Amino acid sequence: MSTQTFADRRSLEGAKPGVVVVGGLLALMWVLEIIDSASFHALDQLGIIARNIGSLPHILTAPWLHFGFPHLISNSVPFLILGLLTWLAGPGRWLAVTLITVVTSGLTVWLIAPSNTITLGASGLVFGYLAYLLVRGFFTRNIWEIALSVAVFFFYGSILLGVLPGASGVSWQGHLGGAIGGFIAAKFLHGSDPATQRV
Repeated sequence: MSTQTFADRRSLEGAKPGVVVVGGLLALMWVLEIIDSASFHALDQLGIIARNIGSLPHILTAPWLHFGFPHLISNSVPFLILGLLTWLAGPGRWLAVTLITVVTSGLTVWLIAPSNTITLGASGLVFGYLAYLLVRGFFTRNIWEIALSVAVFFFYGSILLGVLPGASGVSWQGHLGGAIGGFIAAKFLHGSDPATQRV
């Protein structure tokens, strides 16, 4: 019983840097959107333009920029919650999931988005974190992580429909690429070394 209490305390202590990092990234998105609005949306040009070689570096900038405050607001809460839940796997794993998802989401947009379109937003990361959290437990075989997968699916599973072509102006390509990245990250980080079940 004392071991479980210590582990819980350690988990809470480990979450504090996550609040700073993930919350800091969210704050950065808001600062960038304020700057973008004040500059008549000049930063929107740092989005991903499909199959434009010059915009390939924008794969690294696009997730942190948005097309206006309503777009940013819609991404803020899921980014914060799912990002923090991913952080609890460890900062190194959070970083790996984030980087893999940024690349897979951005490349998918670059490859298959409609021509002459610019894509921005953190929703690819949201889908990456979501996919990682959904499948991680089945690689680790950890009962608590499986339970978390079920809980995450209950609250956020419906947004998985966003990987399918749908509403105009919504980048399902980025969502699909993000989800693929989350799955790849879970397989890479946990697939070859299942954890012992802890009850």
